[in-house]
Amino acid sequence: MAFISTERDGAVAIVTIDHPPVNALSAALLDELETELDALDVDDEVRAIVLRGAGDKAFVAGADISEFPSLREAAREAQEQGSARGIQRLGARMDAARTPFIAAIHGFCLGGGLELAMCCDIRICSDDAQLGQPEIKLGLIPGGGGTQRLPRLVGIGRALLLNLTGDFIDAETAYDWGLVEKVVPRGELLDAALGIARTITERSPFAVAVLRELARTTRDLPLEEGLRREADGFRRCLESEDGAEGVAAFLEKRAPRFTGR
Repeated sequence: MAFISTERDGAVAIVTIDHPPVNALSAALLDELETELDALDVDDEVRAIVLRGAGDKAFVAGADISEFPSLREAAREAQEQGSARGIQRLGARMDAARTPFIAAIHGFCLGGGLELAMCCDIRICSDDAQLGQPEIKLGLIPGGGGTQRLPRLVGIGRALLLNLTGDFIDAETAYDWGLVEKVVPRGELLDAALGIARTITERSPFAVAVLRELARTTRDLPLEEGLRREADGFRRCLESEDGAEGVAAFLEKRAPRFTGR
């Protein structure tokens, strides 16, 4: 692939976006990323995916603005057909995946880059990171989920503060707001993301998939309905091979051998 490379660390796949100088998300890059993530999600040997940007400047500094004039007709057609495109389509595929995603964020994480990071389950960032949705400065609004995913993470007021001003926030502010889950020194970023990913790979893939499904599908439901779906998920795990293996391993005082079934 021209813009995406993948390496393995045990059951962790490390996917690197490499589009110098700031890893801008072009249409071709998004197509490659979607293809690669789809392939990894159906690979039984992959149990977690770390997503990062190449180079020193950015995780992803936004969409490729040079392509915007040509997107007008495509955006209109997608709306008329009721179909998602670009980052929204990629985010929907990530939402439906069985595999958890961890974003390792350094430098600039702006616009489409922040929208991509918000599609991940967990976000780790280096202490030099700058995050924001600057589309308003171009007379635009976020179009890859920034008006929808951001309020769900930081609240409506803070989301509007970022979206209406286009200003950036630093790593510590992002952590305080709940936009990222951990801040580490720049040199420790990949190790920190891999540490979390490796821990997840030791858990039941079946239970991990059920947890992701519940987190994505119940966040806007009434509590009663969410609890009903949680009970159903618990039952499915209890009846799974992984559930039986986990209970047996605990009772037998040994490490479990999970298969994802």
